[in-house]
Amino acid sequence: MESIKEWASYMAMVVVQFAYAGSNILIKIALNKGLSQLAFIVYRHLIAMLLLGPLAYFLERNQRPSLSLPTMIKIFFLSSLGTTIHLNVYYLGLDYTSPTVASSLSNVVPGFTFVMAVLLRLEKLKIESAKGRAKVCGTLICIGGALIFTFWKGGYLFKGFTRSPLIDIDDESRGSIHGSMHHKQNWIKGSLLILTGNIAWSASLILQKLVSDVFRAPLSLNALICFFASLQSSVLALILDRESTSWRLGWDVQLLTIVYCGVVISALVYFLQTWCISAKGPVFAAMFSPLQLVIVGIFSAIVFAEQLHLGGLIGAILIVAGLYSVLWGKSSDSPLQRQVGNDDKNSLDPQTLEISMADQALSINTNSSEKLALGSLLLIAAIELEKEMEKYLVVAEEFPAIDCRYSSRIMMKLGTPSNAFHIEDDGER
Repeated sequence: MESIKEWASYMAMVVVQFAYAGSNILIKIALNKGLSQLAFIVYRHLIAMLLLGPLAYFLERNQRPSLSLPTMIKIFFLSSLGTTIHLNVYYLGLDYTSPTVASSLSNVVPGFTFVMAVLLRLEKLKIESAKGRAKVCGTLICIGGALIFTFWKGGYLFKGFTRSPLIDIDDESRGSIHGSMHHKQNWIKGSLLILTGNIAWSASLILQKLVSDVFRAPLSLNALICFFASLQSSVLALILDRESTSWRLGWDVQLLTIVYCGVVISALVYFLQTWCISAKGPVFAAMFSPLQLVIVGIFSAIVFAEQLHLGGLIGAILIVAGLYSVLWGKSSDSPLQRQVGNDDKNSLDPQTLEISMADQALSINTNSSEKLALGSLLLIAAIELEKEMEKYLVVAEEFPAIDCRYSSRIMMKLGTPSNAFHIEDDGER
């Protein structure tokens, strides 16, 4: 059962990247057909909210935590970073470039996310260990491979795929010098916009991890994100795009794109991504983005007649190699693994506490000459931990005593409020 759950997170992220690749291609076609990006973002998130809202209400009503004002503010900013800012800037850049370039530049996400996670101490990094070095090297290899894929244009390969595009997504007049220069300027402008959008997306992955730790209801969380995204983009549309024609839809690729992105991306993919981030962490989710580049690159070569380069082939190989290097480095990570006592030298020093699980039985072990509690008190610590929505009860062992002041420090280290500990002494408190 545990192995199935472990593989489920990997398969979920593969599905996510295939879905994102399809959305990039459809959105590029729809934008070329005149779809307003602001109206598109509003429509897709309204559809997702209507799908997720009822599901969240019925499926999570018994487990959904109360929504405090600080949590609501965090969700609002999460929606601003990961949806409103990211998507509006990203789609504007995609309109200037191609799905292949957009997908390749998305590979800055693992690097930025990894750096942010380390700085915020959400990701453990031990550079002296082999797995720690694998994480760093894998991230650098992924980014380097993406740059090679994008900028090394020599040595065309696979010229015989298609002589002309099955779908034309390039309206530039490349036959003239003016058209070529204009195309290059748009390419640079679009690349910078996509890069900016991906930086916002990296920050949102970190914030999403922090929010999901305190609001453990992924369906409800994504319904709220979609609500705020549609609200924020509606306000932007009223300011920036007041044309009524921007909101009119026909039975064409524009409607297909809105429905696909609303149902598959904003509902299914957002839910899978939130679940994976909660279970495995933000860097794990971000490191699958190179797969999108390979998928879009192959599809674009066949359908859009984009020519694959030698640099593209080498870059794709490096990206996949870097991806699996980081995944190998993270293979021993677990949400239940904690190491406390190293962050604050004044607390529990030289004690080291660790939470371990064997055959689904959890216990707290301590190896120290300094024991806890008063006299012969029995300290029973009830600590709720969650791993993939399953709760476990942790019961501390008996600690004979010389100094009880350490007990409050243990509570702080484990992130547990003081009233979670129940101290008994033969029936007396």
